[in-house]
Amino acid sequence: MSADPRAVLTRPAPEPDRTVAYGDDPNQVVDLRRPAGSGPGRPLVVVLHGGFWRAEYDRRHTGPLAAALAASGYPVAQLEYRRTGQSGGGWPGTLTDVLSGVAELPALAAEALPGRVSLAAPLLLGHSAGGHLALYAAATAPATVGGVLALAPVADLGEAYRRDLDSGAVAALLGGGPAEVPDRYAAADPRMLVPTQTRTVVIHGSEDQQVPAEMSRTFVTTARAAGSDISLVELPGCEHFGLIDPESAAWPQVLAALRSLHDDH
Repeated sequence: MSADPRAVLTRPAPEPDRTVAYGDDPNQVVDLRRPAGSGPGRPLVVVLHGGFWRAEYDRRHTGPLAAALAASGYPVAQLEYRRTGQSGGGWPGTLTDVLSGVAELPALAAEALPGRVSLAAPLLLGHSAGGHLALYAAATAPATVGGVLALAPVADLGEAYRRDLDSGAVAALLGGGPAEVPDRYAAADPRMLVPTQTRTVVIHGSEDQQVPAEMSRTFVTTARAAGSDISLVELPGCEHFGLIDPESAAWPQVLAALRSLHDDH
């Protein structure tokens, strides 16, 4: 494992096989990767990147993860979306982009990668803010989501606002705090959208400095008590970025969790 856990964010990765649009905005695009090997079409794995919903972080930093998933036999889509600091980003554009992209992706990917993608609802793999978006999509449009693997997700927007994660990231996304825009939190906060029926696995590193693991513990306990099909895998000694690094000690656990969701599918 590299000495700098952030190294994965700038590590080169193979170019995607295809890039297709799901909307008119330049950010409403998705990078597709063909799975290694042969065989029948499999459900798409949609990667939702993190970066606290901000414009300076885009899908490119999930290239190593997406390439590793494709090498493991999964058809992969890296979904881009409008982010805060961009025209149309934040509330509600960031959220509606993810909903529309996820809904359209199986058909788009099946057309672009003939014979390699089934039309079944995709599995969503989201990291950090992307974990929030995956949980949100499953709660809001469950018919379009076959399963969720949430890696260090921002699963409780109210708590993330109170903790001031990434210096006001949640307020930038929703346009204020829970007291100012309560309806937006009610619509967008996974903590307020339980129970959900989509099979969900949350993985969080105990040493995460960006999104405290305690948030996932509390969220999963609450969601399970409400009747959600959800489990938590906490990785001792793991920080925030190891979860998306195929060269990290955490990677086999991430792959095993994805495989368990895929086998359920």
